[in-house]
Amino acid sequence: MEVFEHLSLGFSVAFTMQNLLYAFIGCFLGTLIGVLPGVGPVATIAMLLPTTYALPPVAALIMLAGIYYGAAYGGSTTAILVNLPGETSSVVTVIDGYQMARKGRAGPALASAALGSFFAGCVGTLVLAAFAVPLTEVAFKFGPAEYFSLMVLGLLAAVVLASGSIIKAVGMIVLGLLLGLVGTDVNSGVARYSFDIPELTDGIGFIAIAMGVFGYGEIIANLGRADEKREVFDVKVQHLYPTKEDWKLITPAILRGTLLGSMLGILPGGGAVLSAFAAYTIEKKTKLKPGEVPFGQGNIRGVASPEAANNAGSQTAFIPLLTLGIPPNAVMALMVGAMTIHNIQPGPQVMTSNPDLFWGLIASMWIGNAMLVILNLPLIGLWIKLLTVPYRWLFPAIVLFCAIGVYTTNNNTWDIWIMGWFGILGYVFHKLAMEPAPLLLGLILGPMMEENLRRALLLSRGEWSVLVTRPISATMLALAVLLLIIMVLPSVKKGREEAFVED
Repeated sequence: MEVFEHLSLGFSVAFTMQNLLYAFIGCFLGTLIGVLPGVGPVATIAMLLPTTYALPPVAALIMLAGIYYGAAYGGSTTAILVNLPGETSSVVTVIDGYQMARKGRAGPALASAALGSFFAGCVGTLVLAAFAVPLTEVAFKFGPAEYFSLMVLGLLAAVVLASGSIIKAVGMIVLGLLLGLVGTDVNSGVARYSFDIPELTDGIGFIAIAMGVFGYGEIIANLGRADEKREVFDVKVQHLYPTKEDWKLITPAILRGTLLGSMLGILPGGGAVLSAFAAYTIEKKTKLKPGEVPFGQGNIRGVASPEAANNAGSQTAFIPLLTLGIPPNAVMALMVGAMTIHNIQPGPQVMTSNPDLFWGLIASMWIGNAMLVILNLPLIGLWIKLLTVPYRWLFPAIVLFCAIGVYTTNNNTWDIWIMGWFGILGYVFHKLAMEPAPLLLGLILGPMMEENLRRALLLSRGEWSVLVTRPISATMLALAVLLLIIMVLPSVKKGREEAFVED
């Protein structure tokens, strides 16, 4: 009953005219920019974050959440129509979604992705509302040692769940941790690793790095592809909605994807991405019905299930952010930045000190998911027209928009240079098949880890044993060690590689 009282407060906040307007603007802008090839949710939120600075905190977070859903939906649209995944989790949507579009079934593919995402988003939000209160009560028992151990566990989980080479994922996390050390030391006030460059005394801007690696890096990578790989393949949307036979196939697939995504999305380090790959793997191993299209040739289950899993995972990814203050992925790391800008300290105290914001944001997730379906199904034709615009005309506008967004963060040109250099670095990462998301996690968690470790050592008078004598901290570290052992087991390595296979 307590949950319903909290949700009633949340809906009273979310249903104000101002918050409904910003939720709609967020969903529309997120889809509009997210539908462009090579611009995923991280780059979209990074680009649009400066537009929320002048807004009240609740409206700003509701708008950013709307941008998140919109950009994720836009990524699936690009994957289905142009054969280009807008984000990592859309990689599996490409496999069957694009084949459906080539066969003139772009409408049912997009509709099943939208409706599956809506159902999964609603269920994921319900899970978030149910787990928020008990997890917040647990979080109040966390001290500096527990938070440090939790972050160590989170970073190791990011390594396990990152697609590609484990060594590369570790390297990206370490690079992120090192970049997080640049700036002024919190305790001594001494500038470190700044190389006498005044702009580096405040550290390297998180938004500039995110926009450079994910925005500019992807733009450079897209410019390196042949034009025919970016063209829309004569898409004709004749029948928008799935047929009766389609519904019989996608209903159990959506339920499976939702259940999987709700569980895996809570995991730190990209559980939503893993859930999309895992959902597709499960569907491939489920027996085909008579007359059903084989996977890889336009099977509608290969679109509905991963999209449902991805969206459920995206919703439950808010659980560790809102209850523990720990971002489980790169998008949530940007949300931490947004909350900090609005003088909100992410963590368990948000629920007690600012319940309007906490429950208003959760309630707005249902509204945002409903808006996406209502807004996007009629606009499929518009997105197709947008995607027929040659990329050589689109990318200068994206580059300019990124530069303006970064400049308005601190009103200095240094951030634009940083973004440019990290854009080149992002392209290098792309060529080396190094996933940049662990770098952002290391960058955001690095300073928090250092601060909590030093605080724990100060309170224990320099005794490192505090990390293993406190029960919760010791449990987290034991789980981290277990993860390390599991990582090197041959059977687990093989299973991990199979989970992330694309075809």
